[in-house]
Amino acid sequence: MKGMTITQKILAEHAGTPSVTPGQLIQVKLDLLMANDTGFPISLKEYRKSGAKRVFNRDKIVLVMDHCTPSKDVAAAENCRLAREFALEMGISRFFDVGQVGIEHVLLPEQGLAAPGEVIIGGDSHTCTYGALGAFSTGMGSTDIAAALITGKTWLKVPSSIQIHLSGSLPPHVGGKDVILTLLAQIGASGARYQSLEYTGEGIAALTMDDRFTIANMSIECGAKNGIFPVDSVTEQYLAGRVNHTYRAFTPDESAEYQRVIRLDLSSVVPMVSCPHLPANAKPVSEVQNVKIDQVVIGSCTNGRLSDLAAAAAILKGRRIAKHVRALVIPATQQIYRDAMRLGYLETFLAAGCAICAPGCGPCAGGHMGLLGKGEAALSTSNRNFLGRMGHIESSVYLAGPETAAATAVFGEITGPDQFCR
Repeated sequence: MKGMTITQKILAEHAGTPSVTPGQLIQVKLDLLMANDTGFPISLKEYRKSGAKRVFNRDKIVLVMDHCTPSKDVAAAENCRLAREFALEMGISRFFDVGQVGIEHVLLPEQGLAAPGEVIIGGDSHTCTYGALGAFSTGMGSTDIAAALITGKTWLKVPSSIQIHLSGSLPPHVGGKDVILTLLAQIGASGARYQSLEYTGEGIAALTMDDRFTIANMSIECGAKNGIFPVDSVTEQYLAGRVNHTYRAFTPDESAEYQRVIRLDLSSVVPMVSCPHLPANAKPVSEVQNVKIDQVVIGSCTNGRLSDLAAAAAILKGRRIAKHVRALVIPATQQIYRDAMRLGYLETFLAAGCAICAPGCGPCAGGHMGLLGKGEAALSTSNRNFLGRMGHIESSVYLAGPETAAATAVFGEITGPDQFCR
């Protein structure tokens, strides 16, 4: 029997078979299913059409009202109403609404709902975030979510794998966003299509959990099916006191087969920025000169965590943003909002001239709270910068980490954090 990767081992166990091979079609049992306010109404429509009267397990379904809440218009309000009514009807206990909500991919790990060795699907492409915890997680379409609501199962084609071998440690003022943008520039927008990115190497130990969440989240931006990290002491420390159910961590076989190996020395990574209109169109920030920015967004499921707010606040403390810049700060969850308030970060942002928004996705996918007008440019700590992603079709979005975003807000044009950290 051929050796298996972490992803293949998880899928084999959930398919009830000793082994799986790349390209094999399998059906797997789910540990968790997640949906949000934008996609769930479509799933619910298909669920009703099926004639089903119950869900597979009301405790393994998570509904998160995060994309367009508080509701920006009647359509958004109706989407949330449908989800609320369904959660009440089915007795779904894990329903997160305004006042308790957060961005789904930050909220689920924070609440201890995702764990190593699990199979998790969600109605959002960045569900692959939970691979940072050693889970197989991936996004699916609304009709797949509808079927899974009923059966607790889904079908998959087993992906082949690319090994991402990390060595060294990150320099100061460089984070997980810079790592994944560096990798995306190397792999390309479709260079890992329907493959698993399996992160390995001694460099992993130098990455924080927040770094890993960001890297796993954006693995999809090169076409990958999922990104996954091994479980180590850093992972276990994060899980302790959060996850109260049993789980099983997997390690790859020494004879596991990879389509290719990509090696990255973390000490060589520099602050990066993705230029319009693809995340993979990434360059060192030092190569992106004289780009005026109208709006800066610090938040999203990649960089709205407490460590991200701390890094941005350190740059902004005692400084003011440029007069022509609108700077939005969006804590990813209610708990992060409270912690940032307790630690004084919110006061720092307010003193610098920033606006602080309610936890949620905000303008990331063109939802609300900060859309761009014609000809405007934004630098955002989010994960995508597709054409028209954040507003007008003739607007532009650049992607970077929180320190670069904060420095850019001060200067009014794209600027690396080294301007303040020499």
